[in-house]
Amino acid sequence: MPHDQDQSPVTTVQLNHTNVYATDQRLSAGFIAEVLGLEVSAPAGPFLPVDLGNGVTLDYYEKRDEAIQSQHYAFLVPDDQFDAMIARLDTMRVTHYADPRLTDAGRINHLFGGRGAYFTDPDGHTMEIITRPYTRR
Repeated sequence: MPHDQDQSPVTTVQLNHTNVYATDQRLSAGFIAEVLGLEVSAPAGPFLPVDLGNGVTLDYYEKRDEAIQSQHYAFLVPDDQFDAMIARLDTMRVTHYADPRLTDAGRINHLFGGRGAYFTDPDGHTMEIITRPYTRR
């Protein structure tokens, strides 16, 4: 019987993967991988995964027969990589915003003592990079 690499029991609920609908999965997976400084993994069935490095993958799924409904994805990123991500967005000519309504162009925010920015991917999903998690009470 084949064994998975990690057979330890799960003791907490964890996000393992989420599907991201795209009209062109290679374009969209490549886009977020480039912004975040990651790699696109080998296809897994109909999915094209981007491994976030924390046990979670974004599994891009191509959906061409109907409109893609915009979703929001927020990424907690290392502070020392934030400037490089903004620079990659600028190089890619992708506008970033300080606010989720995408009205404060070319700026970042400083919520919860960190830095953050919003931008859209090729299918209109709103992506967010933050260096500090939002406080929940």
